[in-house]
Amino acid sequence: MRADDVNQMGLGTRAVHAGQHPDPATGAVMTPIYQTSTYAQAAPGNHKGHEYGRVTNPTRSALEGNLAGLEGTRHGICFSSGVAATDAVARCLRPGDHILASNDLYGGTYRLFRQVHKPFGLDSDFVDMSDVSNVERAIRPETRLLWIETPTNPLVRVVDIQALTDLAHSRGIAVAVDNTFATPVLQRPAALGADLVVHSTTKYLGGHSDVIGGAVCTNSDEWAEKLRFLVKSTGAVPGPMDCFLTLRGTKTLEVRMQRHCSNAQAVAEFLEADARVAHVHYPGLPSFEGHDLAAQQMDGFGGMVSFLLHDDRIEAAYRVLSSTKVFTLAESLGGVESLMNHPATMTHASIPPEERRAAGLHDALIRLSVGIETPDDLIRDLDQALSKA
Repeated sequence: MRADDVNQMGLGTRAVHAGQHPDPATGAVMTPIYQTSTYAQAAPGNHKGHEYGRVTNPTRSALEGNLAGLEGTRHGICFSSGVAATDAVARCLRPGDHILASNDLYGGTYRLFRQVHKPFGLDSDFVDMSDVSNVERAIRPETRLLWIETPTNPLVRVVDIQALTDLAHSRGIAVAVDNTFATPVLQRPAALGADLVVHSTTKYLGGHSDVIGGAVCTNSDEWAEKLRFLVKSTGAVPGPMDCFLTLRGTKTLEVRMQRHCSNAQAVAEFLEADARVAHVHYPGLPSFEGHDLAAQQMDGFGGMVSFLLHDDRIEAAYRVLSSTKVFTLAESLGGVESLMNHPATMTHASIPPEERRAAGLHDALIRLSVGIETPDDLIRDLDQALSKA
């Protein structure tokens, strides 16, 4: 099937077929794992499109084409992790440049910008991007990149991609959107004007908690050239087995996301109705502040839920976190299994406590990655864990 034909088809079809072709040597339907570091050349520079495994690999190329097809972009560039993808974007900037980022975002992104890149002259600020005026006030003359997470991690706030992209582009600022929580099934930032769409493919795209990876998708030839140069020069590349596992995951992405969304909606509604719970963060709830924007911008509300207990002591949260039987207390998200996380001591511990609290990230906040199990089992598990609080 020609790439142009695939790109005109529905997302579910693209998930299975984009970037995928039967192996020309054997006819294998599944993309082979090309476990090689180098490639034979008939003469210097006369090769079959691949020279060295750090630069390109056929399994990786298939995944890059698949992700570009899902995001509706011309280019997909894969990395060894989501943080490596974020790092590559930041490396395209120069000392003295400024990044403006969401203040409610993955702790590893905060750590990368503030502790890794700041000593080399790359400055960053973090603001609540759910209010466009906050962003407008925080833009500096040296701002070169707007880094958006939506839904955010862990408060699942929804940010208006189109409005912020229009604002940034009017000032000559590039826009990157971390689309890890939503995936291209629910949201396609490039269609809303984003220059770069970033993923931790470790999460929903891989979907089975068995691989680490990252990606950047873009329509810009200039950005793609810079990022591919960094892949070659810094070596932050995923191995062929990693790419194969991620390709296996993307084939079922659409159907998995449907179940993640329906399960998360059921869990959020249960939590909101429970007297032991003070507040629930989930875009699918009509009471959620960003519900209307999410309904407009997204094709579903996602699988991530966070909540606070009425007893807001951290000890009460710890008792809940330690009492589940179906939910597993663990880092990460987006796998088929349901996970429970304590951001303040786990995924967001690298953010100083005063900055976490200022962003609304309570020390007793609990984050759920709702999996694809039977929803009644998830609700029963939460019910009995809440009784321990």
